[in-house]
Amino acid sequence: MPDVATPTQVTHPWQATARTVFAVLVALASLIPVVAVAGGIDTVPAIAQLITVCGAVTRILALPAVDDFLSQFLPFLAAGH
Repeated sequence: MPDVATPTQVTHPWQATARTVFAVLVALASLIPVVAVAGGIDTVPAIAQLITVCGAVTRILALPAVDDFLSQFLPFLAAGH
């Protein structure tokens, strides 16, 4: 049985990462043509880079050590306890 005091983002960090990446993909899917035209982007790698960086940041934020650091020094960014 999981510890009820531990946020699910910390208990299952890859699930939190996958959910965020999925949300970004869905949001970007509707905006890809607009973003590409506005940014003068003619290639897909720039969009893939954006998605990868969002996923990586989310994964790092879900690490227990990072969550402990955030709880201590930047509580507004920490997962709720």
